[in-house]
Amino acid sequence: MTSSNGPSAAVPVPPVTDREDLPDRVWTLPNALSVLRLLGVPVFLWLLLGPEEDGWAVAILMVSGFTDWLDGKLARWLDQSSKLGALLDPAADRLYIVSTLVALALREIIPMWVVALLVGREVVLGIALLVLRRHGYPPLQVHYLGKAATLLLLYAFPGLLLADGTGWLATAIAPFAWAFTIWGTALYVLAGVLYLVQVVGLVRADRAAGLPRSAQ
Repeated sequence: MTSSNGPSAAVPVPPVTDREDLPDRVWTLPNALSVLRLLGVPVFLWLLLGPEEDGWAVAILMVSGFTDWLDGKLARWLDQSSKLGALLDPAADRLYIVSTLVALALREIIPMWVVALLVGREVVLGIALLVLRRHGYPPLQVHYLGKAATLLLLYAFPGLLLADGTGWLATAIAPFAWAFTIWGTALYVLAGVLYLVQVVGLVRADRAAGLPRSAQ
């Protein structure tokens, strides 16, 4: 049943923050940190799959997790949010997660169900992004659960690498690494579900209005 305010009033649609409204800045400290994280991806993969220098790979991954938190804080503290930063930050997150999954799967450190869940989530959200663009919407802002899940995974993966070794450290860190992996995966999937709920709400509102947003 629809309310007296029209069909779209029955479906609460979360506000969309248009990234096009952000300033056109390039040379900012948060953007520099995001670029630094991106440059670390091929080095990280080479360390894992080439000489298998896990210690250095763990260091890069932990620095990436810290700078992922830091660049968002700096953007707010210094008022340096930008269109470029809104693209670079989630791109770096996804590249690290996907590249780490590939490396850990090739080395048989993690089971395929973890890879399937996380990569499947990225594929589904990629399709959702195409749907949003078709209806004239920009990408939705990253949900705080997604950021929390990313941080958990970026700290879980180094733990899994260390747990793959021998000695007391590997034994001690293994339960914590798997706990972070399971919680991070669960939150990552949940954040994807919430993203999909927002996309469905926006698409339904457009259909109820009779026009795609880009045509209004």
